[in-house]
Amino acid sequence: MSIDNFHLKDDIRDYWSKRSETFDLVFGHRIPPGPEFDAWQQPVRDALGEHSLSVLELACGTGEVTRLIHDIGHNVTALDFSEAMLSVARRKHAGKPRLRFVLADAENTMEPDDIYDAIVCRHLVWTLTQPEQAFQEWHRVLKSGGRLLVFDGDWAQLTLVGRIASKLIALLGRFSPPDPHYDSAQSSRHKHIMEQLPFGDGLRPERIITLLKDAGFSDIRLHSHDPIAVAQRKQANLRDRLRTRLYRRFILTATKP
Repeated sequence: MSIDNFHLKDDIRDYWSKRSETFDLVFGHRIPPGPEFDAWQQPVRDALGEHSLSVLELACGTGEVTRLIHDIGHNVTALDFSEAMLSVARRKHAGKPRLRFVLADAENTMEPDDIYDAIVCRHLVWTLTQPEQAFQEWHRVLKSGGRLLVFDGDWAQLTLVGRIASKLIALLGRFSPPDPHYDSAQSSRHKHIMEQLPFGDGLRPERIITLLKDAGFSDIRLHSHDPIAVAQRKQANLRDRLRTRLYRRFILTATKP
């Protein structure tokens, strides 16, 4: 790993660690029970099925997606490189069987070869400092026939509708108090980190698909994120409903042959 990437990873780890205690208050991160939980869980059911599998969850954060996977009945290894995030997740899931938390880097898991039936990650790929190596690493730890499930989006480029939504959000901000958790007080730092990332100028599915093919994955498919956005809007205020329209979000699945 280069010195530049080492310093960038330190910055990324510190940024997310500082957000750990309040991250579950951020709209779009916490997955409340009801329609939104069901909408997030359905792609997991579709990709992994109902039979118990060995699943590696990368960048588990506070353990919200962990619940989606674990509640179906899968055996979950939930990995994150922020001890602060893992502390929140461990408290949230204390005493549960079929679940272990690991402090490690999603780009270099240190897990054995060919051990997992599936890998799941949410909002991780855009933060990768070395995506080519990361995808090769994920391919290595999956068994033959293993599935990869990615939830992510292009967080750098507003959609056409998103540009309109952004202006409406700014207008609402003139008449309502600011949301202290959505972007946090560290938003300028977030922008600084993003500018240094390979996908900092936008995470488009076409770029991921090419890199996944190069890493050896096949049967790569894109799936709509719309059912999740629709479910989120059912319980959200106006500002958060508009936020679901800002960026192009997507779900991607792939298979190790």
